[in-house]
Amino acid sequence: MLIEYVSLLGGLVVLIVAGDVLVRGSVGIAERLGIPSLIIGLTIVAFGTSAPELVISLDAALNGLPGIAVGNVVGSNVANVLLVLGLPALVAATSCQEKGALRNAVFMTGVSIIFVFICFTGTITRTTGGFLVILLAVFLADSVLATRKHKRENRKARPARDLSASAVVTSKEASADARDEDDACTAPFEEVEGVPENIALAAVFVVLGLVGLPLGAHFTIEGASALARSWGVTEAVIGLTVVALGTSLPELATSLMAALRNHSAVALGNIIGSNVFNILAIMGITGLVTPVRIPPEILSFELWVMLACAFLVLALAALRTTLRRPAGMALVTFYAIYMATSFALGQAG
Repeated sequence: MLIEYVSLLGGLVVLIVAGDVLVRGSVGIAERLGIPSLIIGLTIVAFGTSAPELVISLDAALNGLPGIAVGNVVGSNVANVLLVLGLPALVAATSCQEKGALRNAVFMTGVSIIFVFICFTGTITRTTGGFLVILLAVFLADSVLATRKHKRENRKARPARDLSASAVVTSKEASADARDEDDACTAPFEEVEGVPENIALAAVFVVLGLVGLPLGAHFTIEGASALARSWGVTEAVIGLTVVALGTSLPELATSLMAALRNHSAVALGNIIGSNVFNILAIMGITGLVTPVRIPPEILSFELWVMLACAFLVLALAALRTTLRRPAGMALVTFYAIYMATSFALGQAG
């Protein structure tokens, strides 16, 4: 039993560390190649932070453990809303008024509804997997266009300057606008700390991350499936709870640190982006590689909790509310109830 716990926990630690190292190395290489920071954030960082979930779902699906493959995504989306949004609200008030949050929340809710329909077909096929990946491409393209539009609006909203210096100012603004259009290609990507400046070291980071991810996934899945047998529950329950919680720890740590630094306003946007990537990238790519059978037990409870969480995020974004301690306590309590119910249903099944 001890070996099973060590395998699961050790695998999760390796996954998280490998994912972090991969992101740092990839960002370092991207910066050296002059890739715009907007593209780095929407692709390299987004995919890199979802790499642990992706590798686990892929490995589990290829090894005939669809419960862990699908449960990891469904459980992570629930944890992101109830736990990752709830715990920081216990530390500091969390604003849900981030610009663009409502637009992205609508997209996330739509994607969640589509995913529920796909799950009730019984299998994520290569066709449906490809459809999810196409939706991901649409989401990324729309995010790029929306960000550029936001930058143009900010430039137009700049206060008028002294007309006597208009010629000089116009010249400087034109240069600044050109730099903005290039998205500050030469500027460091500030959202990721510890990015190696040496391209050789960055390449080493990438290699270590690529080696560590499948290794961590292997030990995580081995430990998870063994624990499921020991506890008398299905693999889906372990994927929905233990594995999903473990792979959500980086998002939780990021949100807690943001709350401690009074930057909690970005929490909702990060959760929406993570949930969209979990469904479209992880399930889409996994379905493209190998068809994934949907475990029947997920259809009866957890899938509906995930959908309810999506509508909750949509409501929070639409109402532009601020989450305080009572709301945070309620979200964390709901997550505890969700975990207990999942185990109870898994044992009953």
